[in-house]
Amino acid sequence: MTNLRETGLALDPKFDGDGLLTAVVTDSTDGTLLMVGHMNADSLAKSQESGTVVFFSRSRQQLWQKGETSGHFLHIVEMRVDCDQDAIWIIAKPEGPTCHTGARSCFYRRIVNGKLESI
Repeated sequence: MTNLRETGLALDPKFDGDGLLTAVVTDSTDGTLLMVGHMNADSLAKSQESGTVVFFSRSRQQLWQKGETSGHFLHIVEMRVDCDQDAIWIIAKPEGPTCHTGARSCFYRRIVNGKLESI
């Protein structure tokens, strides 16, 4: 039996029990993993409408546009959905550092022998 969510061309997001999808963001210029966030139906729609990434903050329970306070917006180049439509891959052009720490990527440390090392 064919599952249209997995093989069809209709966008039919499979939100989790909290109404969220995982959103992975990479840099359009070199593929660097920039950050991972969450989206609900509203943030997904607003991202598509605005062309900039809008997430749903689990801690604040509200929408937030990446860059709304820092000015470091993520301009969407392309959005892709995974096979069962429960995760979104956003290929974006960052307007500055992506991490709130000022780092280009939120993934600026690696685990080595149980400790963190700056990259």
